[in-house]
Amino acid sequence: MKNRIKPIYVLLLFLPIAFAAELLGGNPIIVFITAALAVVPLSGLLGEATEELAARTGPKVGALLNATLGNAAELIITVLAIRAGLIDLARASIIGSIIGNLLLVAGASMLLGGLKHGVQRFEPRTAGLNATMLIVVALVLAVPSFFSLAIEPNKTNVESLSLLTAVVIIVIYILSVLYTFTSSRKDVLSDPGDPLERAPAHAPTMTVRTAVILLLISTVFIAVMSEFLVGAVDPMVSQLGISELFVGIILVPIIGNIAEHVVAIEVALKNNMDLSMGIAVGSSLQVALLVAPLLVFISLLFPPNYVTLEFTTFELIALLASCFIAASVSLDGRSNWLEGALLIGLYIIIGIAFYYLPVAGAG
Repeated sequence: MKNRIKPIYVLLLFLPIAFAAELLGGNPIIVFITAALAVVPLSGLLGEATEELAARTGPKVGALLNATLGNAAELIITVLAIRAGLIDLARASIIGSIIGNLLLVAGASMLLGGLKHGVQRFEPRTAGLNATMLIVVALVLAVPSFFSLAIEPNKTNVESLSLLTAVVIIVIYILSVLYTFTSSRKDVLSDPGDPLERAPAHAPTMTVRTAVILLLISTVFIAVMSEFLVGAVDPMVSQLGISELFVGIILVPIIGNIAEHVVAIEVALKNNMDLSMGIAVGSSLQVALLVAPLLVFISLLFPPNYVTLEFTTFELIALLASCFIAASVSLDGRSNWLEGALLIGLYIIIGIAFYYLPVAGAG
């Protein structure tokens, strides 16, 4: 553990409160809020354990480990949502996580980092590769949605389309990992003095056994809190009159990824925009290329709650806009506070639009 206790861990106080609210049959809104607040520090602890384990591997393995387990909390929430039949919420969380990272996290990093340091720079060649990947991701997730409109009402073919697409996406993800591991840094970086290269490695502060135990304990408690949270969704949305789509697009991604979001902003304030953008864009790519197809396969374990890559028109508009705008902003390898403010503004507008979207319109 770090010597300095992070303020986010104060939220662990909501862990017993969430247990009490659930076991005593409290108001679903209270159960949802307390469970969500408890997940935040638990995600932070899971991230700490992951970072400790990653510090004992090479930088490439460590980066892959961090990226993969960084989405663990959200993946647990989403799998439990699928089991409960909340398919709209599961699909929406995929889109919500991508646009949240690209607009909210990257935007906040650019805004706060720009206010402190002025114009900030990051490696343009890496940014160009990420921009290409983002555009591919947008199209990969959009294609099965558009074609499903023509295939309906043949649900068997729609499900087959999603499964086959998921297989191809997994292959793309495996190829991207192979490229990372087999290519030298000069293949993707033009500056040998890149900040990522200069940044000192995290020094381990706990044993492997302690890190693994912390990882397992935090994962178990995240699963329990996620069970409470998912169970409260239906009665909560009924009470508040909001759509399941809004919960998936806005609330679930923020709850599951807030610890990682804070790290991206912190490193931007330290003028390391390469790492900050790497976290924001890398997490989005991980969700699209790994989490999304995994959910399609995992849903096969919970018939008939199958997840298809069939998103609503509103979700696709938000996804395509976010990916193309984030790609455009990052292409020149420079950022400023105004670009950050624009990205955050777009995210807020999307959030407001989904909040007022009628439940019937979301389906």
